[in-house]
Amino acid sequence: MKPEETVDYNVKVCWHAISRMYNTEAAKNDITTSIGFVLLNIDQEAGTPATKIAPLLGLEARSLTRILKSMEEKKLIFKVSDPSDKRLVRIFLTKKGLQKKEISRKTVLHFNHKVREQIPQEELDVFFKVCGRIQGLIENKEIF
Repeated sequence: MKPEETVDYNVKVCWHAISRMYNTEAAKNDITTSIGFVLLNIDQEAGTPATKIAPLLGLEARSLTRILKSMEEKKLIFKVSDPSDKRLVRIFLTKKGLQKKEISRKTVLHFNHKVREQIPQEELDVFFKVCGRIQGLIENKEIF
């Protein structure tokens, strides 16, 4: 079987193309794709517990720690200890972070709009269904 005939190869190549495209756009705004995705997952009113962000993005805690440190250095976020549980840290967006979040949101919406212009909904429905089934197989340990 040729690599281009495997499921994982096609998923990886497609994701890398999307990631490169997002990174090109993100770089124009002095952020990365990872930072953009983190920004999109922070609740701007209530803040978001740091422990909730990594699972939302499928990241390891160590990776998220590095991203959050970079985001603090760029003045995109600030951390606040939860008043009722000092062990819990909530992440909030600064004004600059809100601006970058809006840019990230528009970028994701633009990409999805362009894809939906070119690919019929029926094909996207099949794509989403197949992705969901593959993820289910992996989560239910039906592969290995």
